[in-house]
Amino acid sequence: MIPLRPDLGPDAGEPRVVCLAAHPDDVEIACGGTLLALAERPGATADFLTLTGDPLREAEAADAAKAFVPAASSVFAGLPDGRLPEHWGAAKRALHEHAERHPAPHVVLAPRPDDAHQDHRLVGELAGTVWRDALVLHYEIPKWDGDMGRPAAYVPVPEELARRKVELLDRHYPSQRGHDWWDPEVFLGLMRLRGMECRERYAEAYAVRKAVVRW
Repeated sequence: MIPLRPDLGPDAGEPRVVCLAAHPDDVEIACGGTLLALAERPGATADFLTLTGDPLREAEAADAAKAFVPAASSVFAGLPDGRLPEHWGAAKRALHEHAERHPAPHVVLAPRPDDAHQDHRLVGELAGTVWRDALVLHYEIPKWDGDMGRPAAYVPVPEELARRKVELLDRHYPSQRGHDWWDPEVFLGLMRLRGMECRERYAEAYAVRKAVVRW
C-alpha cells in the first residue's frame, strides 16, 4: 500500500474539509469514519453543503454534522429531492457560493460521478469543476442499484470509530430507521470489506479522478 495524504504539514494550518451531499445522511453514511478520525485533529473543521431535504431532515443533518465534527457548519440549498438534474444551474450556483463563503479546503468529500442515483451523480460531477485545487475524494453509498465500484483510495477506520459511526447514524437520523437498507450490518459490512481490501479491519473507500503527489 502506498499512502496518499493531503498537505497537512505544519505550514498548512488546521485541517479543513468540505462535505457535499445530495441528501441529508449521504456524507455520514459514506464518510462517517473518515470524519470522526478528522475530528481528532486539533482545529479540524468541516463545512457541509446539502442540496436537498425537508425541514425535518435538515434538522437531523445539522445535528449529525456536529456530532461527527463538533466544529462543523451546515448549509442547505433546499432543492427538490430526486430532481437535481432539472435544477443544474441552481445546484452549480449553490456549490460556487459555498466555495466563496469558506476558506479553501484541503479535501472535498463528494459523491462518485458515476453513482447510479441521478442526484448523487450530479453533485459528484460538479465538485471537481468548483474545487479545482483541492483533493476531491468521491465517496460511495450502498443502495439497491448495486453500483459499488473499484475504489482507488482508502481511509482506514479504527474499530472504535467504525462502531461509533453506526451509533451516531442511528441516533441522529431516526427518520430513516424504517428503510430496509438502514442496518448496522450494511454499514459495518461495507467498511469491513473495504478494510479487507487495504489490509485493515475497517475502512472507507473513495474514487479519485485527479491527485498531485509531492515528494
